[in-house]
Amino acid sequence: MEPNRTEASLPFSPTPSLKDCKELRAFQQEVEAEKGKGQVKDEMIKELRSDKVYLQQQVNHLEELLKQHVEQEQRKTQQVKSEDELKEGTNCPLPPMDGYPDCEGKIKWMKEMWKSDPCYSSYGVNGSLCSMIIYLSEIESWCPLLKGRVISTVVPENLQVGPEPATVRDSLKDLYPSMENMPQYKWINQRIHSMEKIWVEAGRSLSAKYNLTKRIAKQILVHPGAVTDESGFKIANSAFHGGPLGELVQWSDLISTLHILGHHVHPSASIPNLKKILGLTSGGCPSRHMNMNIDLIYTDIIGLKQIQKELQDSWNNYKCLIRVLDSFGTEPDFNHEEWSRNHNLMGPFGGLHLIPMQFYTMFPHTPDNTFLGFVVQSTQSPEETEGLKSIKRQNQALVYGKRAEFWKGKTDYLDAIHKYLDVHGTVDNSIHIPSYVKNHGIVKGTEVHALLRKSKVFVGLSFPYEGPAPLEALANGCAFLNPRLKPPLSSLNSEFFKSKPNTREVTSQHPYAEVIGEPYVWMVDMYNKTDVERAVTAILNQTIEPYLPYEFSCEGMLQRVNVLIENQDFCSSTRSWPPLSTLQVVKAEEGTSCKQACQKVGLICEPTFFPNLNSVKNLATYSIDCQTSEVSKSHLVFPAYNRNSKHCVFQSDPLLFSCVRSSQSLIRICPCRDYIKDQIALCKACI
Repeated sequence: MEPNRTEASLPFSPTPSLKDCKELRAFQQEVEAEKGKGQVKDEMIKELRSDKVYLQQQVNHLEELLKQHVEQEQRKTQQVKSEDELKEGTNCPLPPMDGYPDCEGKIKWMKEMWKSDPCYSSYGVNGSLCSMIIYLSEIESWCPLLKGRVISTVVPENLQVGPEPATVRDSLKDLYPSMENMPQYKWINQRIHSMEKIWVEAGRSLSAKYNLTKRIAKQILVHPGAVTDESGFKIANSAFHGGPLGELVQWSDLISTLHILGHHVHPSASIPNLKKILGLTSGGCPSRHMNMNIDLIYTDIIGLKQIQKELQDSWNNYKCLIRVLDSFGTEPDFNHEEWSRNHNLMGPFGGLHLIPMQFYTMFPHTPDNTFLGFVVQSTQSPEETEGLKSIKRQNQALVYGKRAEFWKGKTDYLDAIHKYLDVHGTVDNSIHIPSYVKNHGIVKGTEVHALLRKSKVFVGLSFPYEGPAPLEALANGCAFLNPRLKPPLSSLNSEFFKSKPNTREVTSQHPYAEVIGEPYVWMVDMYNKTDVERAVTAILNQTIEPYLPYEFSCEGMLQRVNVLIENQDFCSSTRSWPPLSTLQVVKAEEGTSCKQACQKVGLICEPTFFPNLNSVKNLATYSIDCQTSEVSKSHLVFPAYNRNSKHCVFQSDPLLFSCVRSSQSLIRICPCRDYIKDQIALCKACI
């Protein structure tokens, strides 16, 4: 018998009642009805969303139309206002603007900005429409001329028609205003002022000796980059506190020379100055120099790089006008961009890739460069000159060294001199100087000259190198003790010369004075007491008159610079100077440079003539028979030939011609010329 089971445990439910079925159908109908309502609601929401998007599009469209309408109305209003503004001024009927699309904009700009630069008012702009249109049409060329006006072609009485002749000036007064607002030129200006009478007299003297007519006045930019604030060197300030004066002396004398010779000097002391003179300013008034053609540019290596940076793509248009004041000189291999880079010679001053003669030196170091020089101030004003004449020579020596550190390690040397002479100095402080030295401190040039007039010996300390002071001593009748440098110093073994773009060996504190020799210049070994005493006693047993080489006088510098300006032309490939008639060909034996070979026969190497020797045909003229030949730029000694094989090698790169290099295996063919005594930069036929 099956056990009893509960209802819940049965596998199926019992059949529902009729009542339950009715309720279920009613419930299902309600559910279906609600579903229908949901679908309607979803459709309504979808339609509403669609309507919203459509309405938003319509709103955006209407807003865009409204915006366009407003802008159109504003343009109309602005145009009417602009036309009303341009029509104001009863005496300025506007000319047709055809061909002058920027005129209206320039007038609007000027109405707001004419007071921004005083130069506008200097041209007559006073805020009226007339004055603005006159300026924009006659000074600049943005607008057409007003009816009835013409650009004047009348030449003022003081304006030269055509090239202006250069006339030797009898005053420097017109030069001073160009520098008066430049603190960087303060020391330069003072030196120029102090020497004005000497310069004027030198100009008159030169004019009396030579025909200086038929010269054209040149527009000359002078930009000593080292004095600019942008350079950071601050040599203009240190000049009054014992700083180096050599470069400032040279700049002073160059500026004076250019002005006395009748040229127009445009000094620059900053990048803005430079840009204005070159017409590189943007906006505002046009530069007053913008229509001026610069004929020459004198600068230094710092200034050269500043000029290159500002000119950018225009640099090549000015490159041949450049003259670089370069105290120690730049040799061709250091100057050549590719050669200096490949041979690690660039440094801070190398690779400038100019013609080597464009570098102007303080002394005639290398014939590859041009000797500019400076002036030794041997005479003062008439009153000061009379005062110096009354000074009697004393038994004293004056030491050459304004910085106390120059005296370090020199006590034994000075003791040997003090045995015979009282010792004086002009030192910034007395820390490192012997107690017996009478120190006058940093003094003015006139006081230095007075001390030199009293002294019998000017004592070199081996540094500074190649300054102007030793020549000032000679010009005041004071002998110079010139210390030898053992070994000779150069960029190869000296920290001081390390960055200099040359390998010239400096054999003494002052190589130029070394050549002058006794009885004016006495070479000494500072560390050899016997040698020092020998020189001092010899000086005390002699009497010398003041001596100044002509090339370091005012007249000598005027002569030299005038000849260079009139004849030295790096912009022409056809013009040759010095005259080819002065060429003398000399052979330099193996191991000898052309500089040495020319000097040996009393001549000077002239690199300008190298191209005239740089071919088989040229050398045949001088009885040099080339059996074989080649062209190369692998060395700086070409043209040259091998003694045994008669194989000739010619230079393929004219910037690599060099007077100072030599070869151990080749004989160099050297272009030499003569020179005027005490004026080595000029040949005898050059004046």
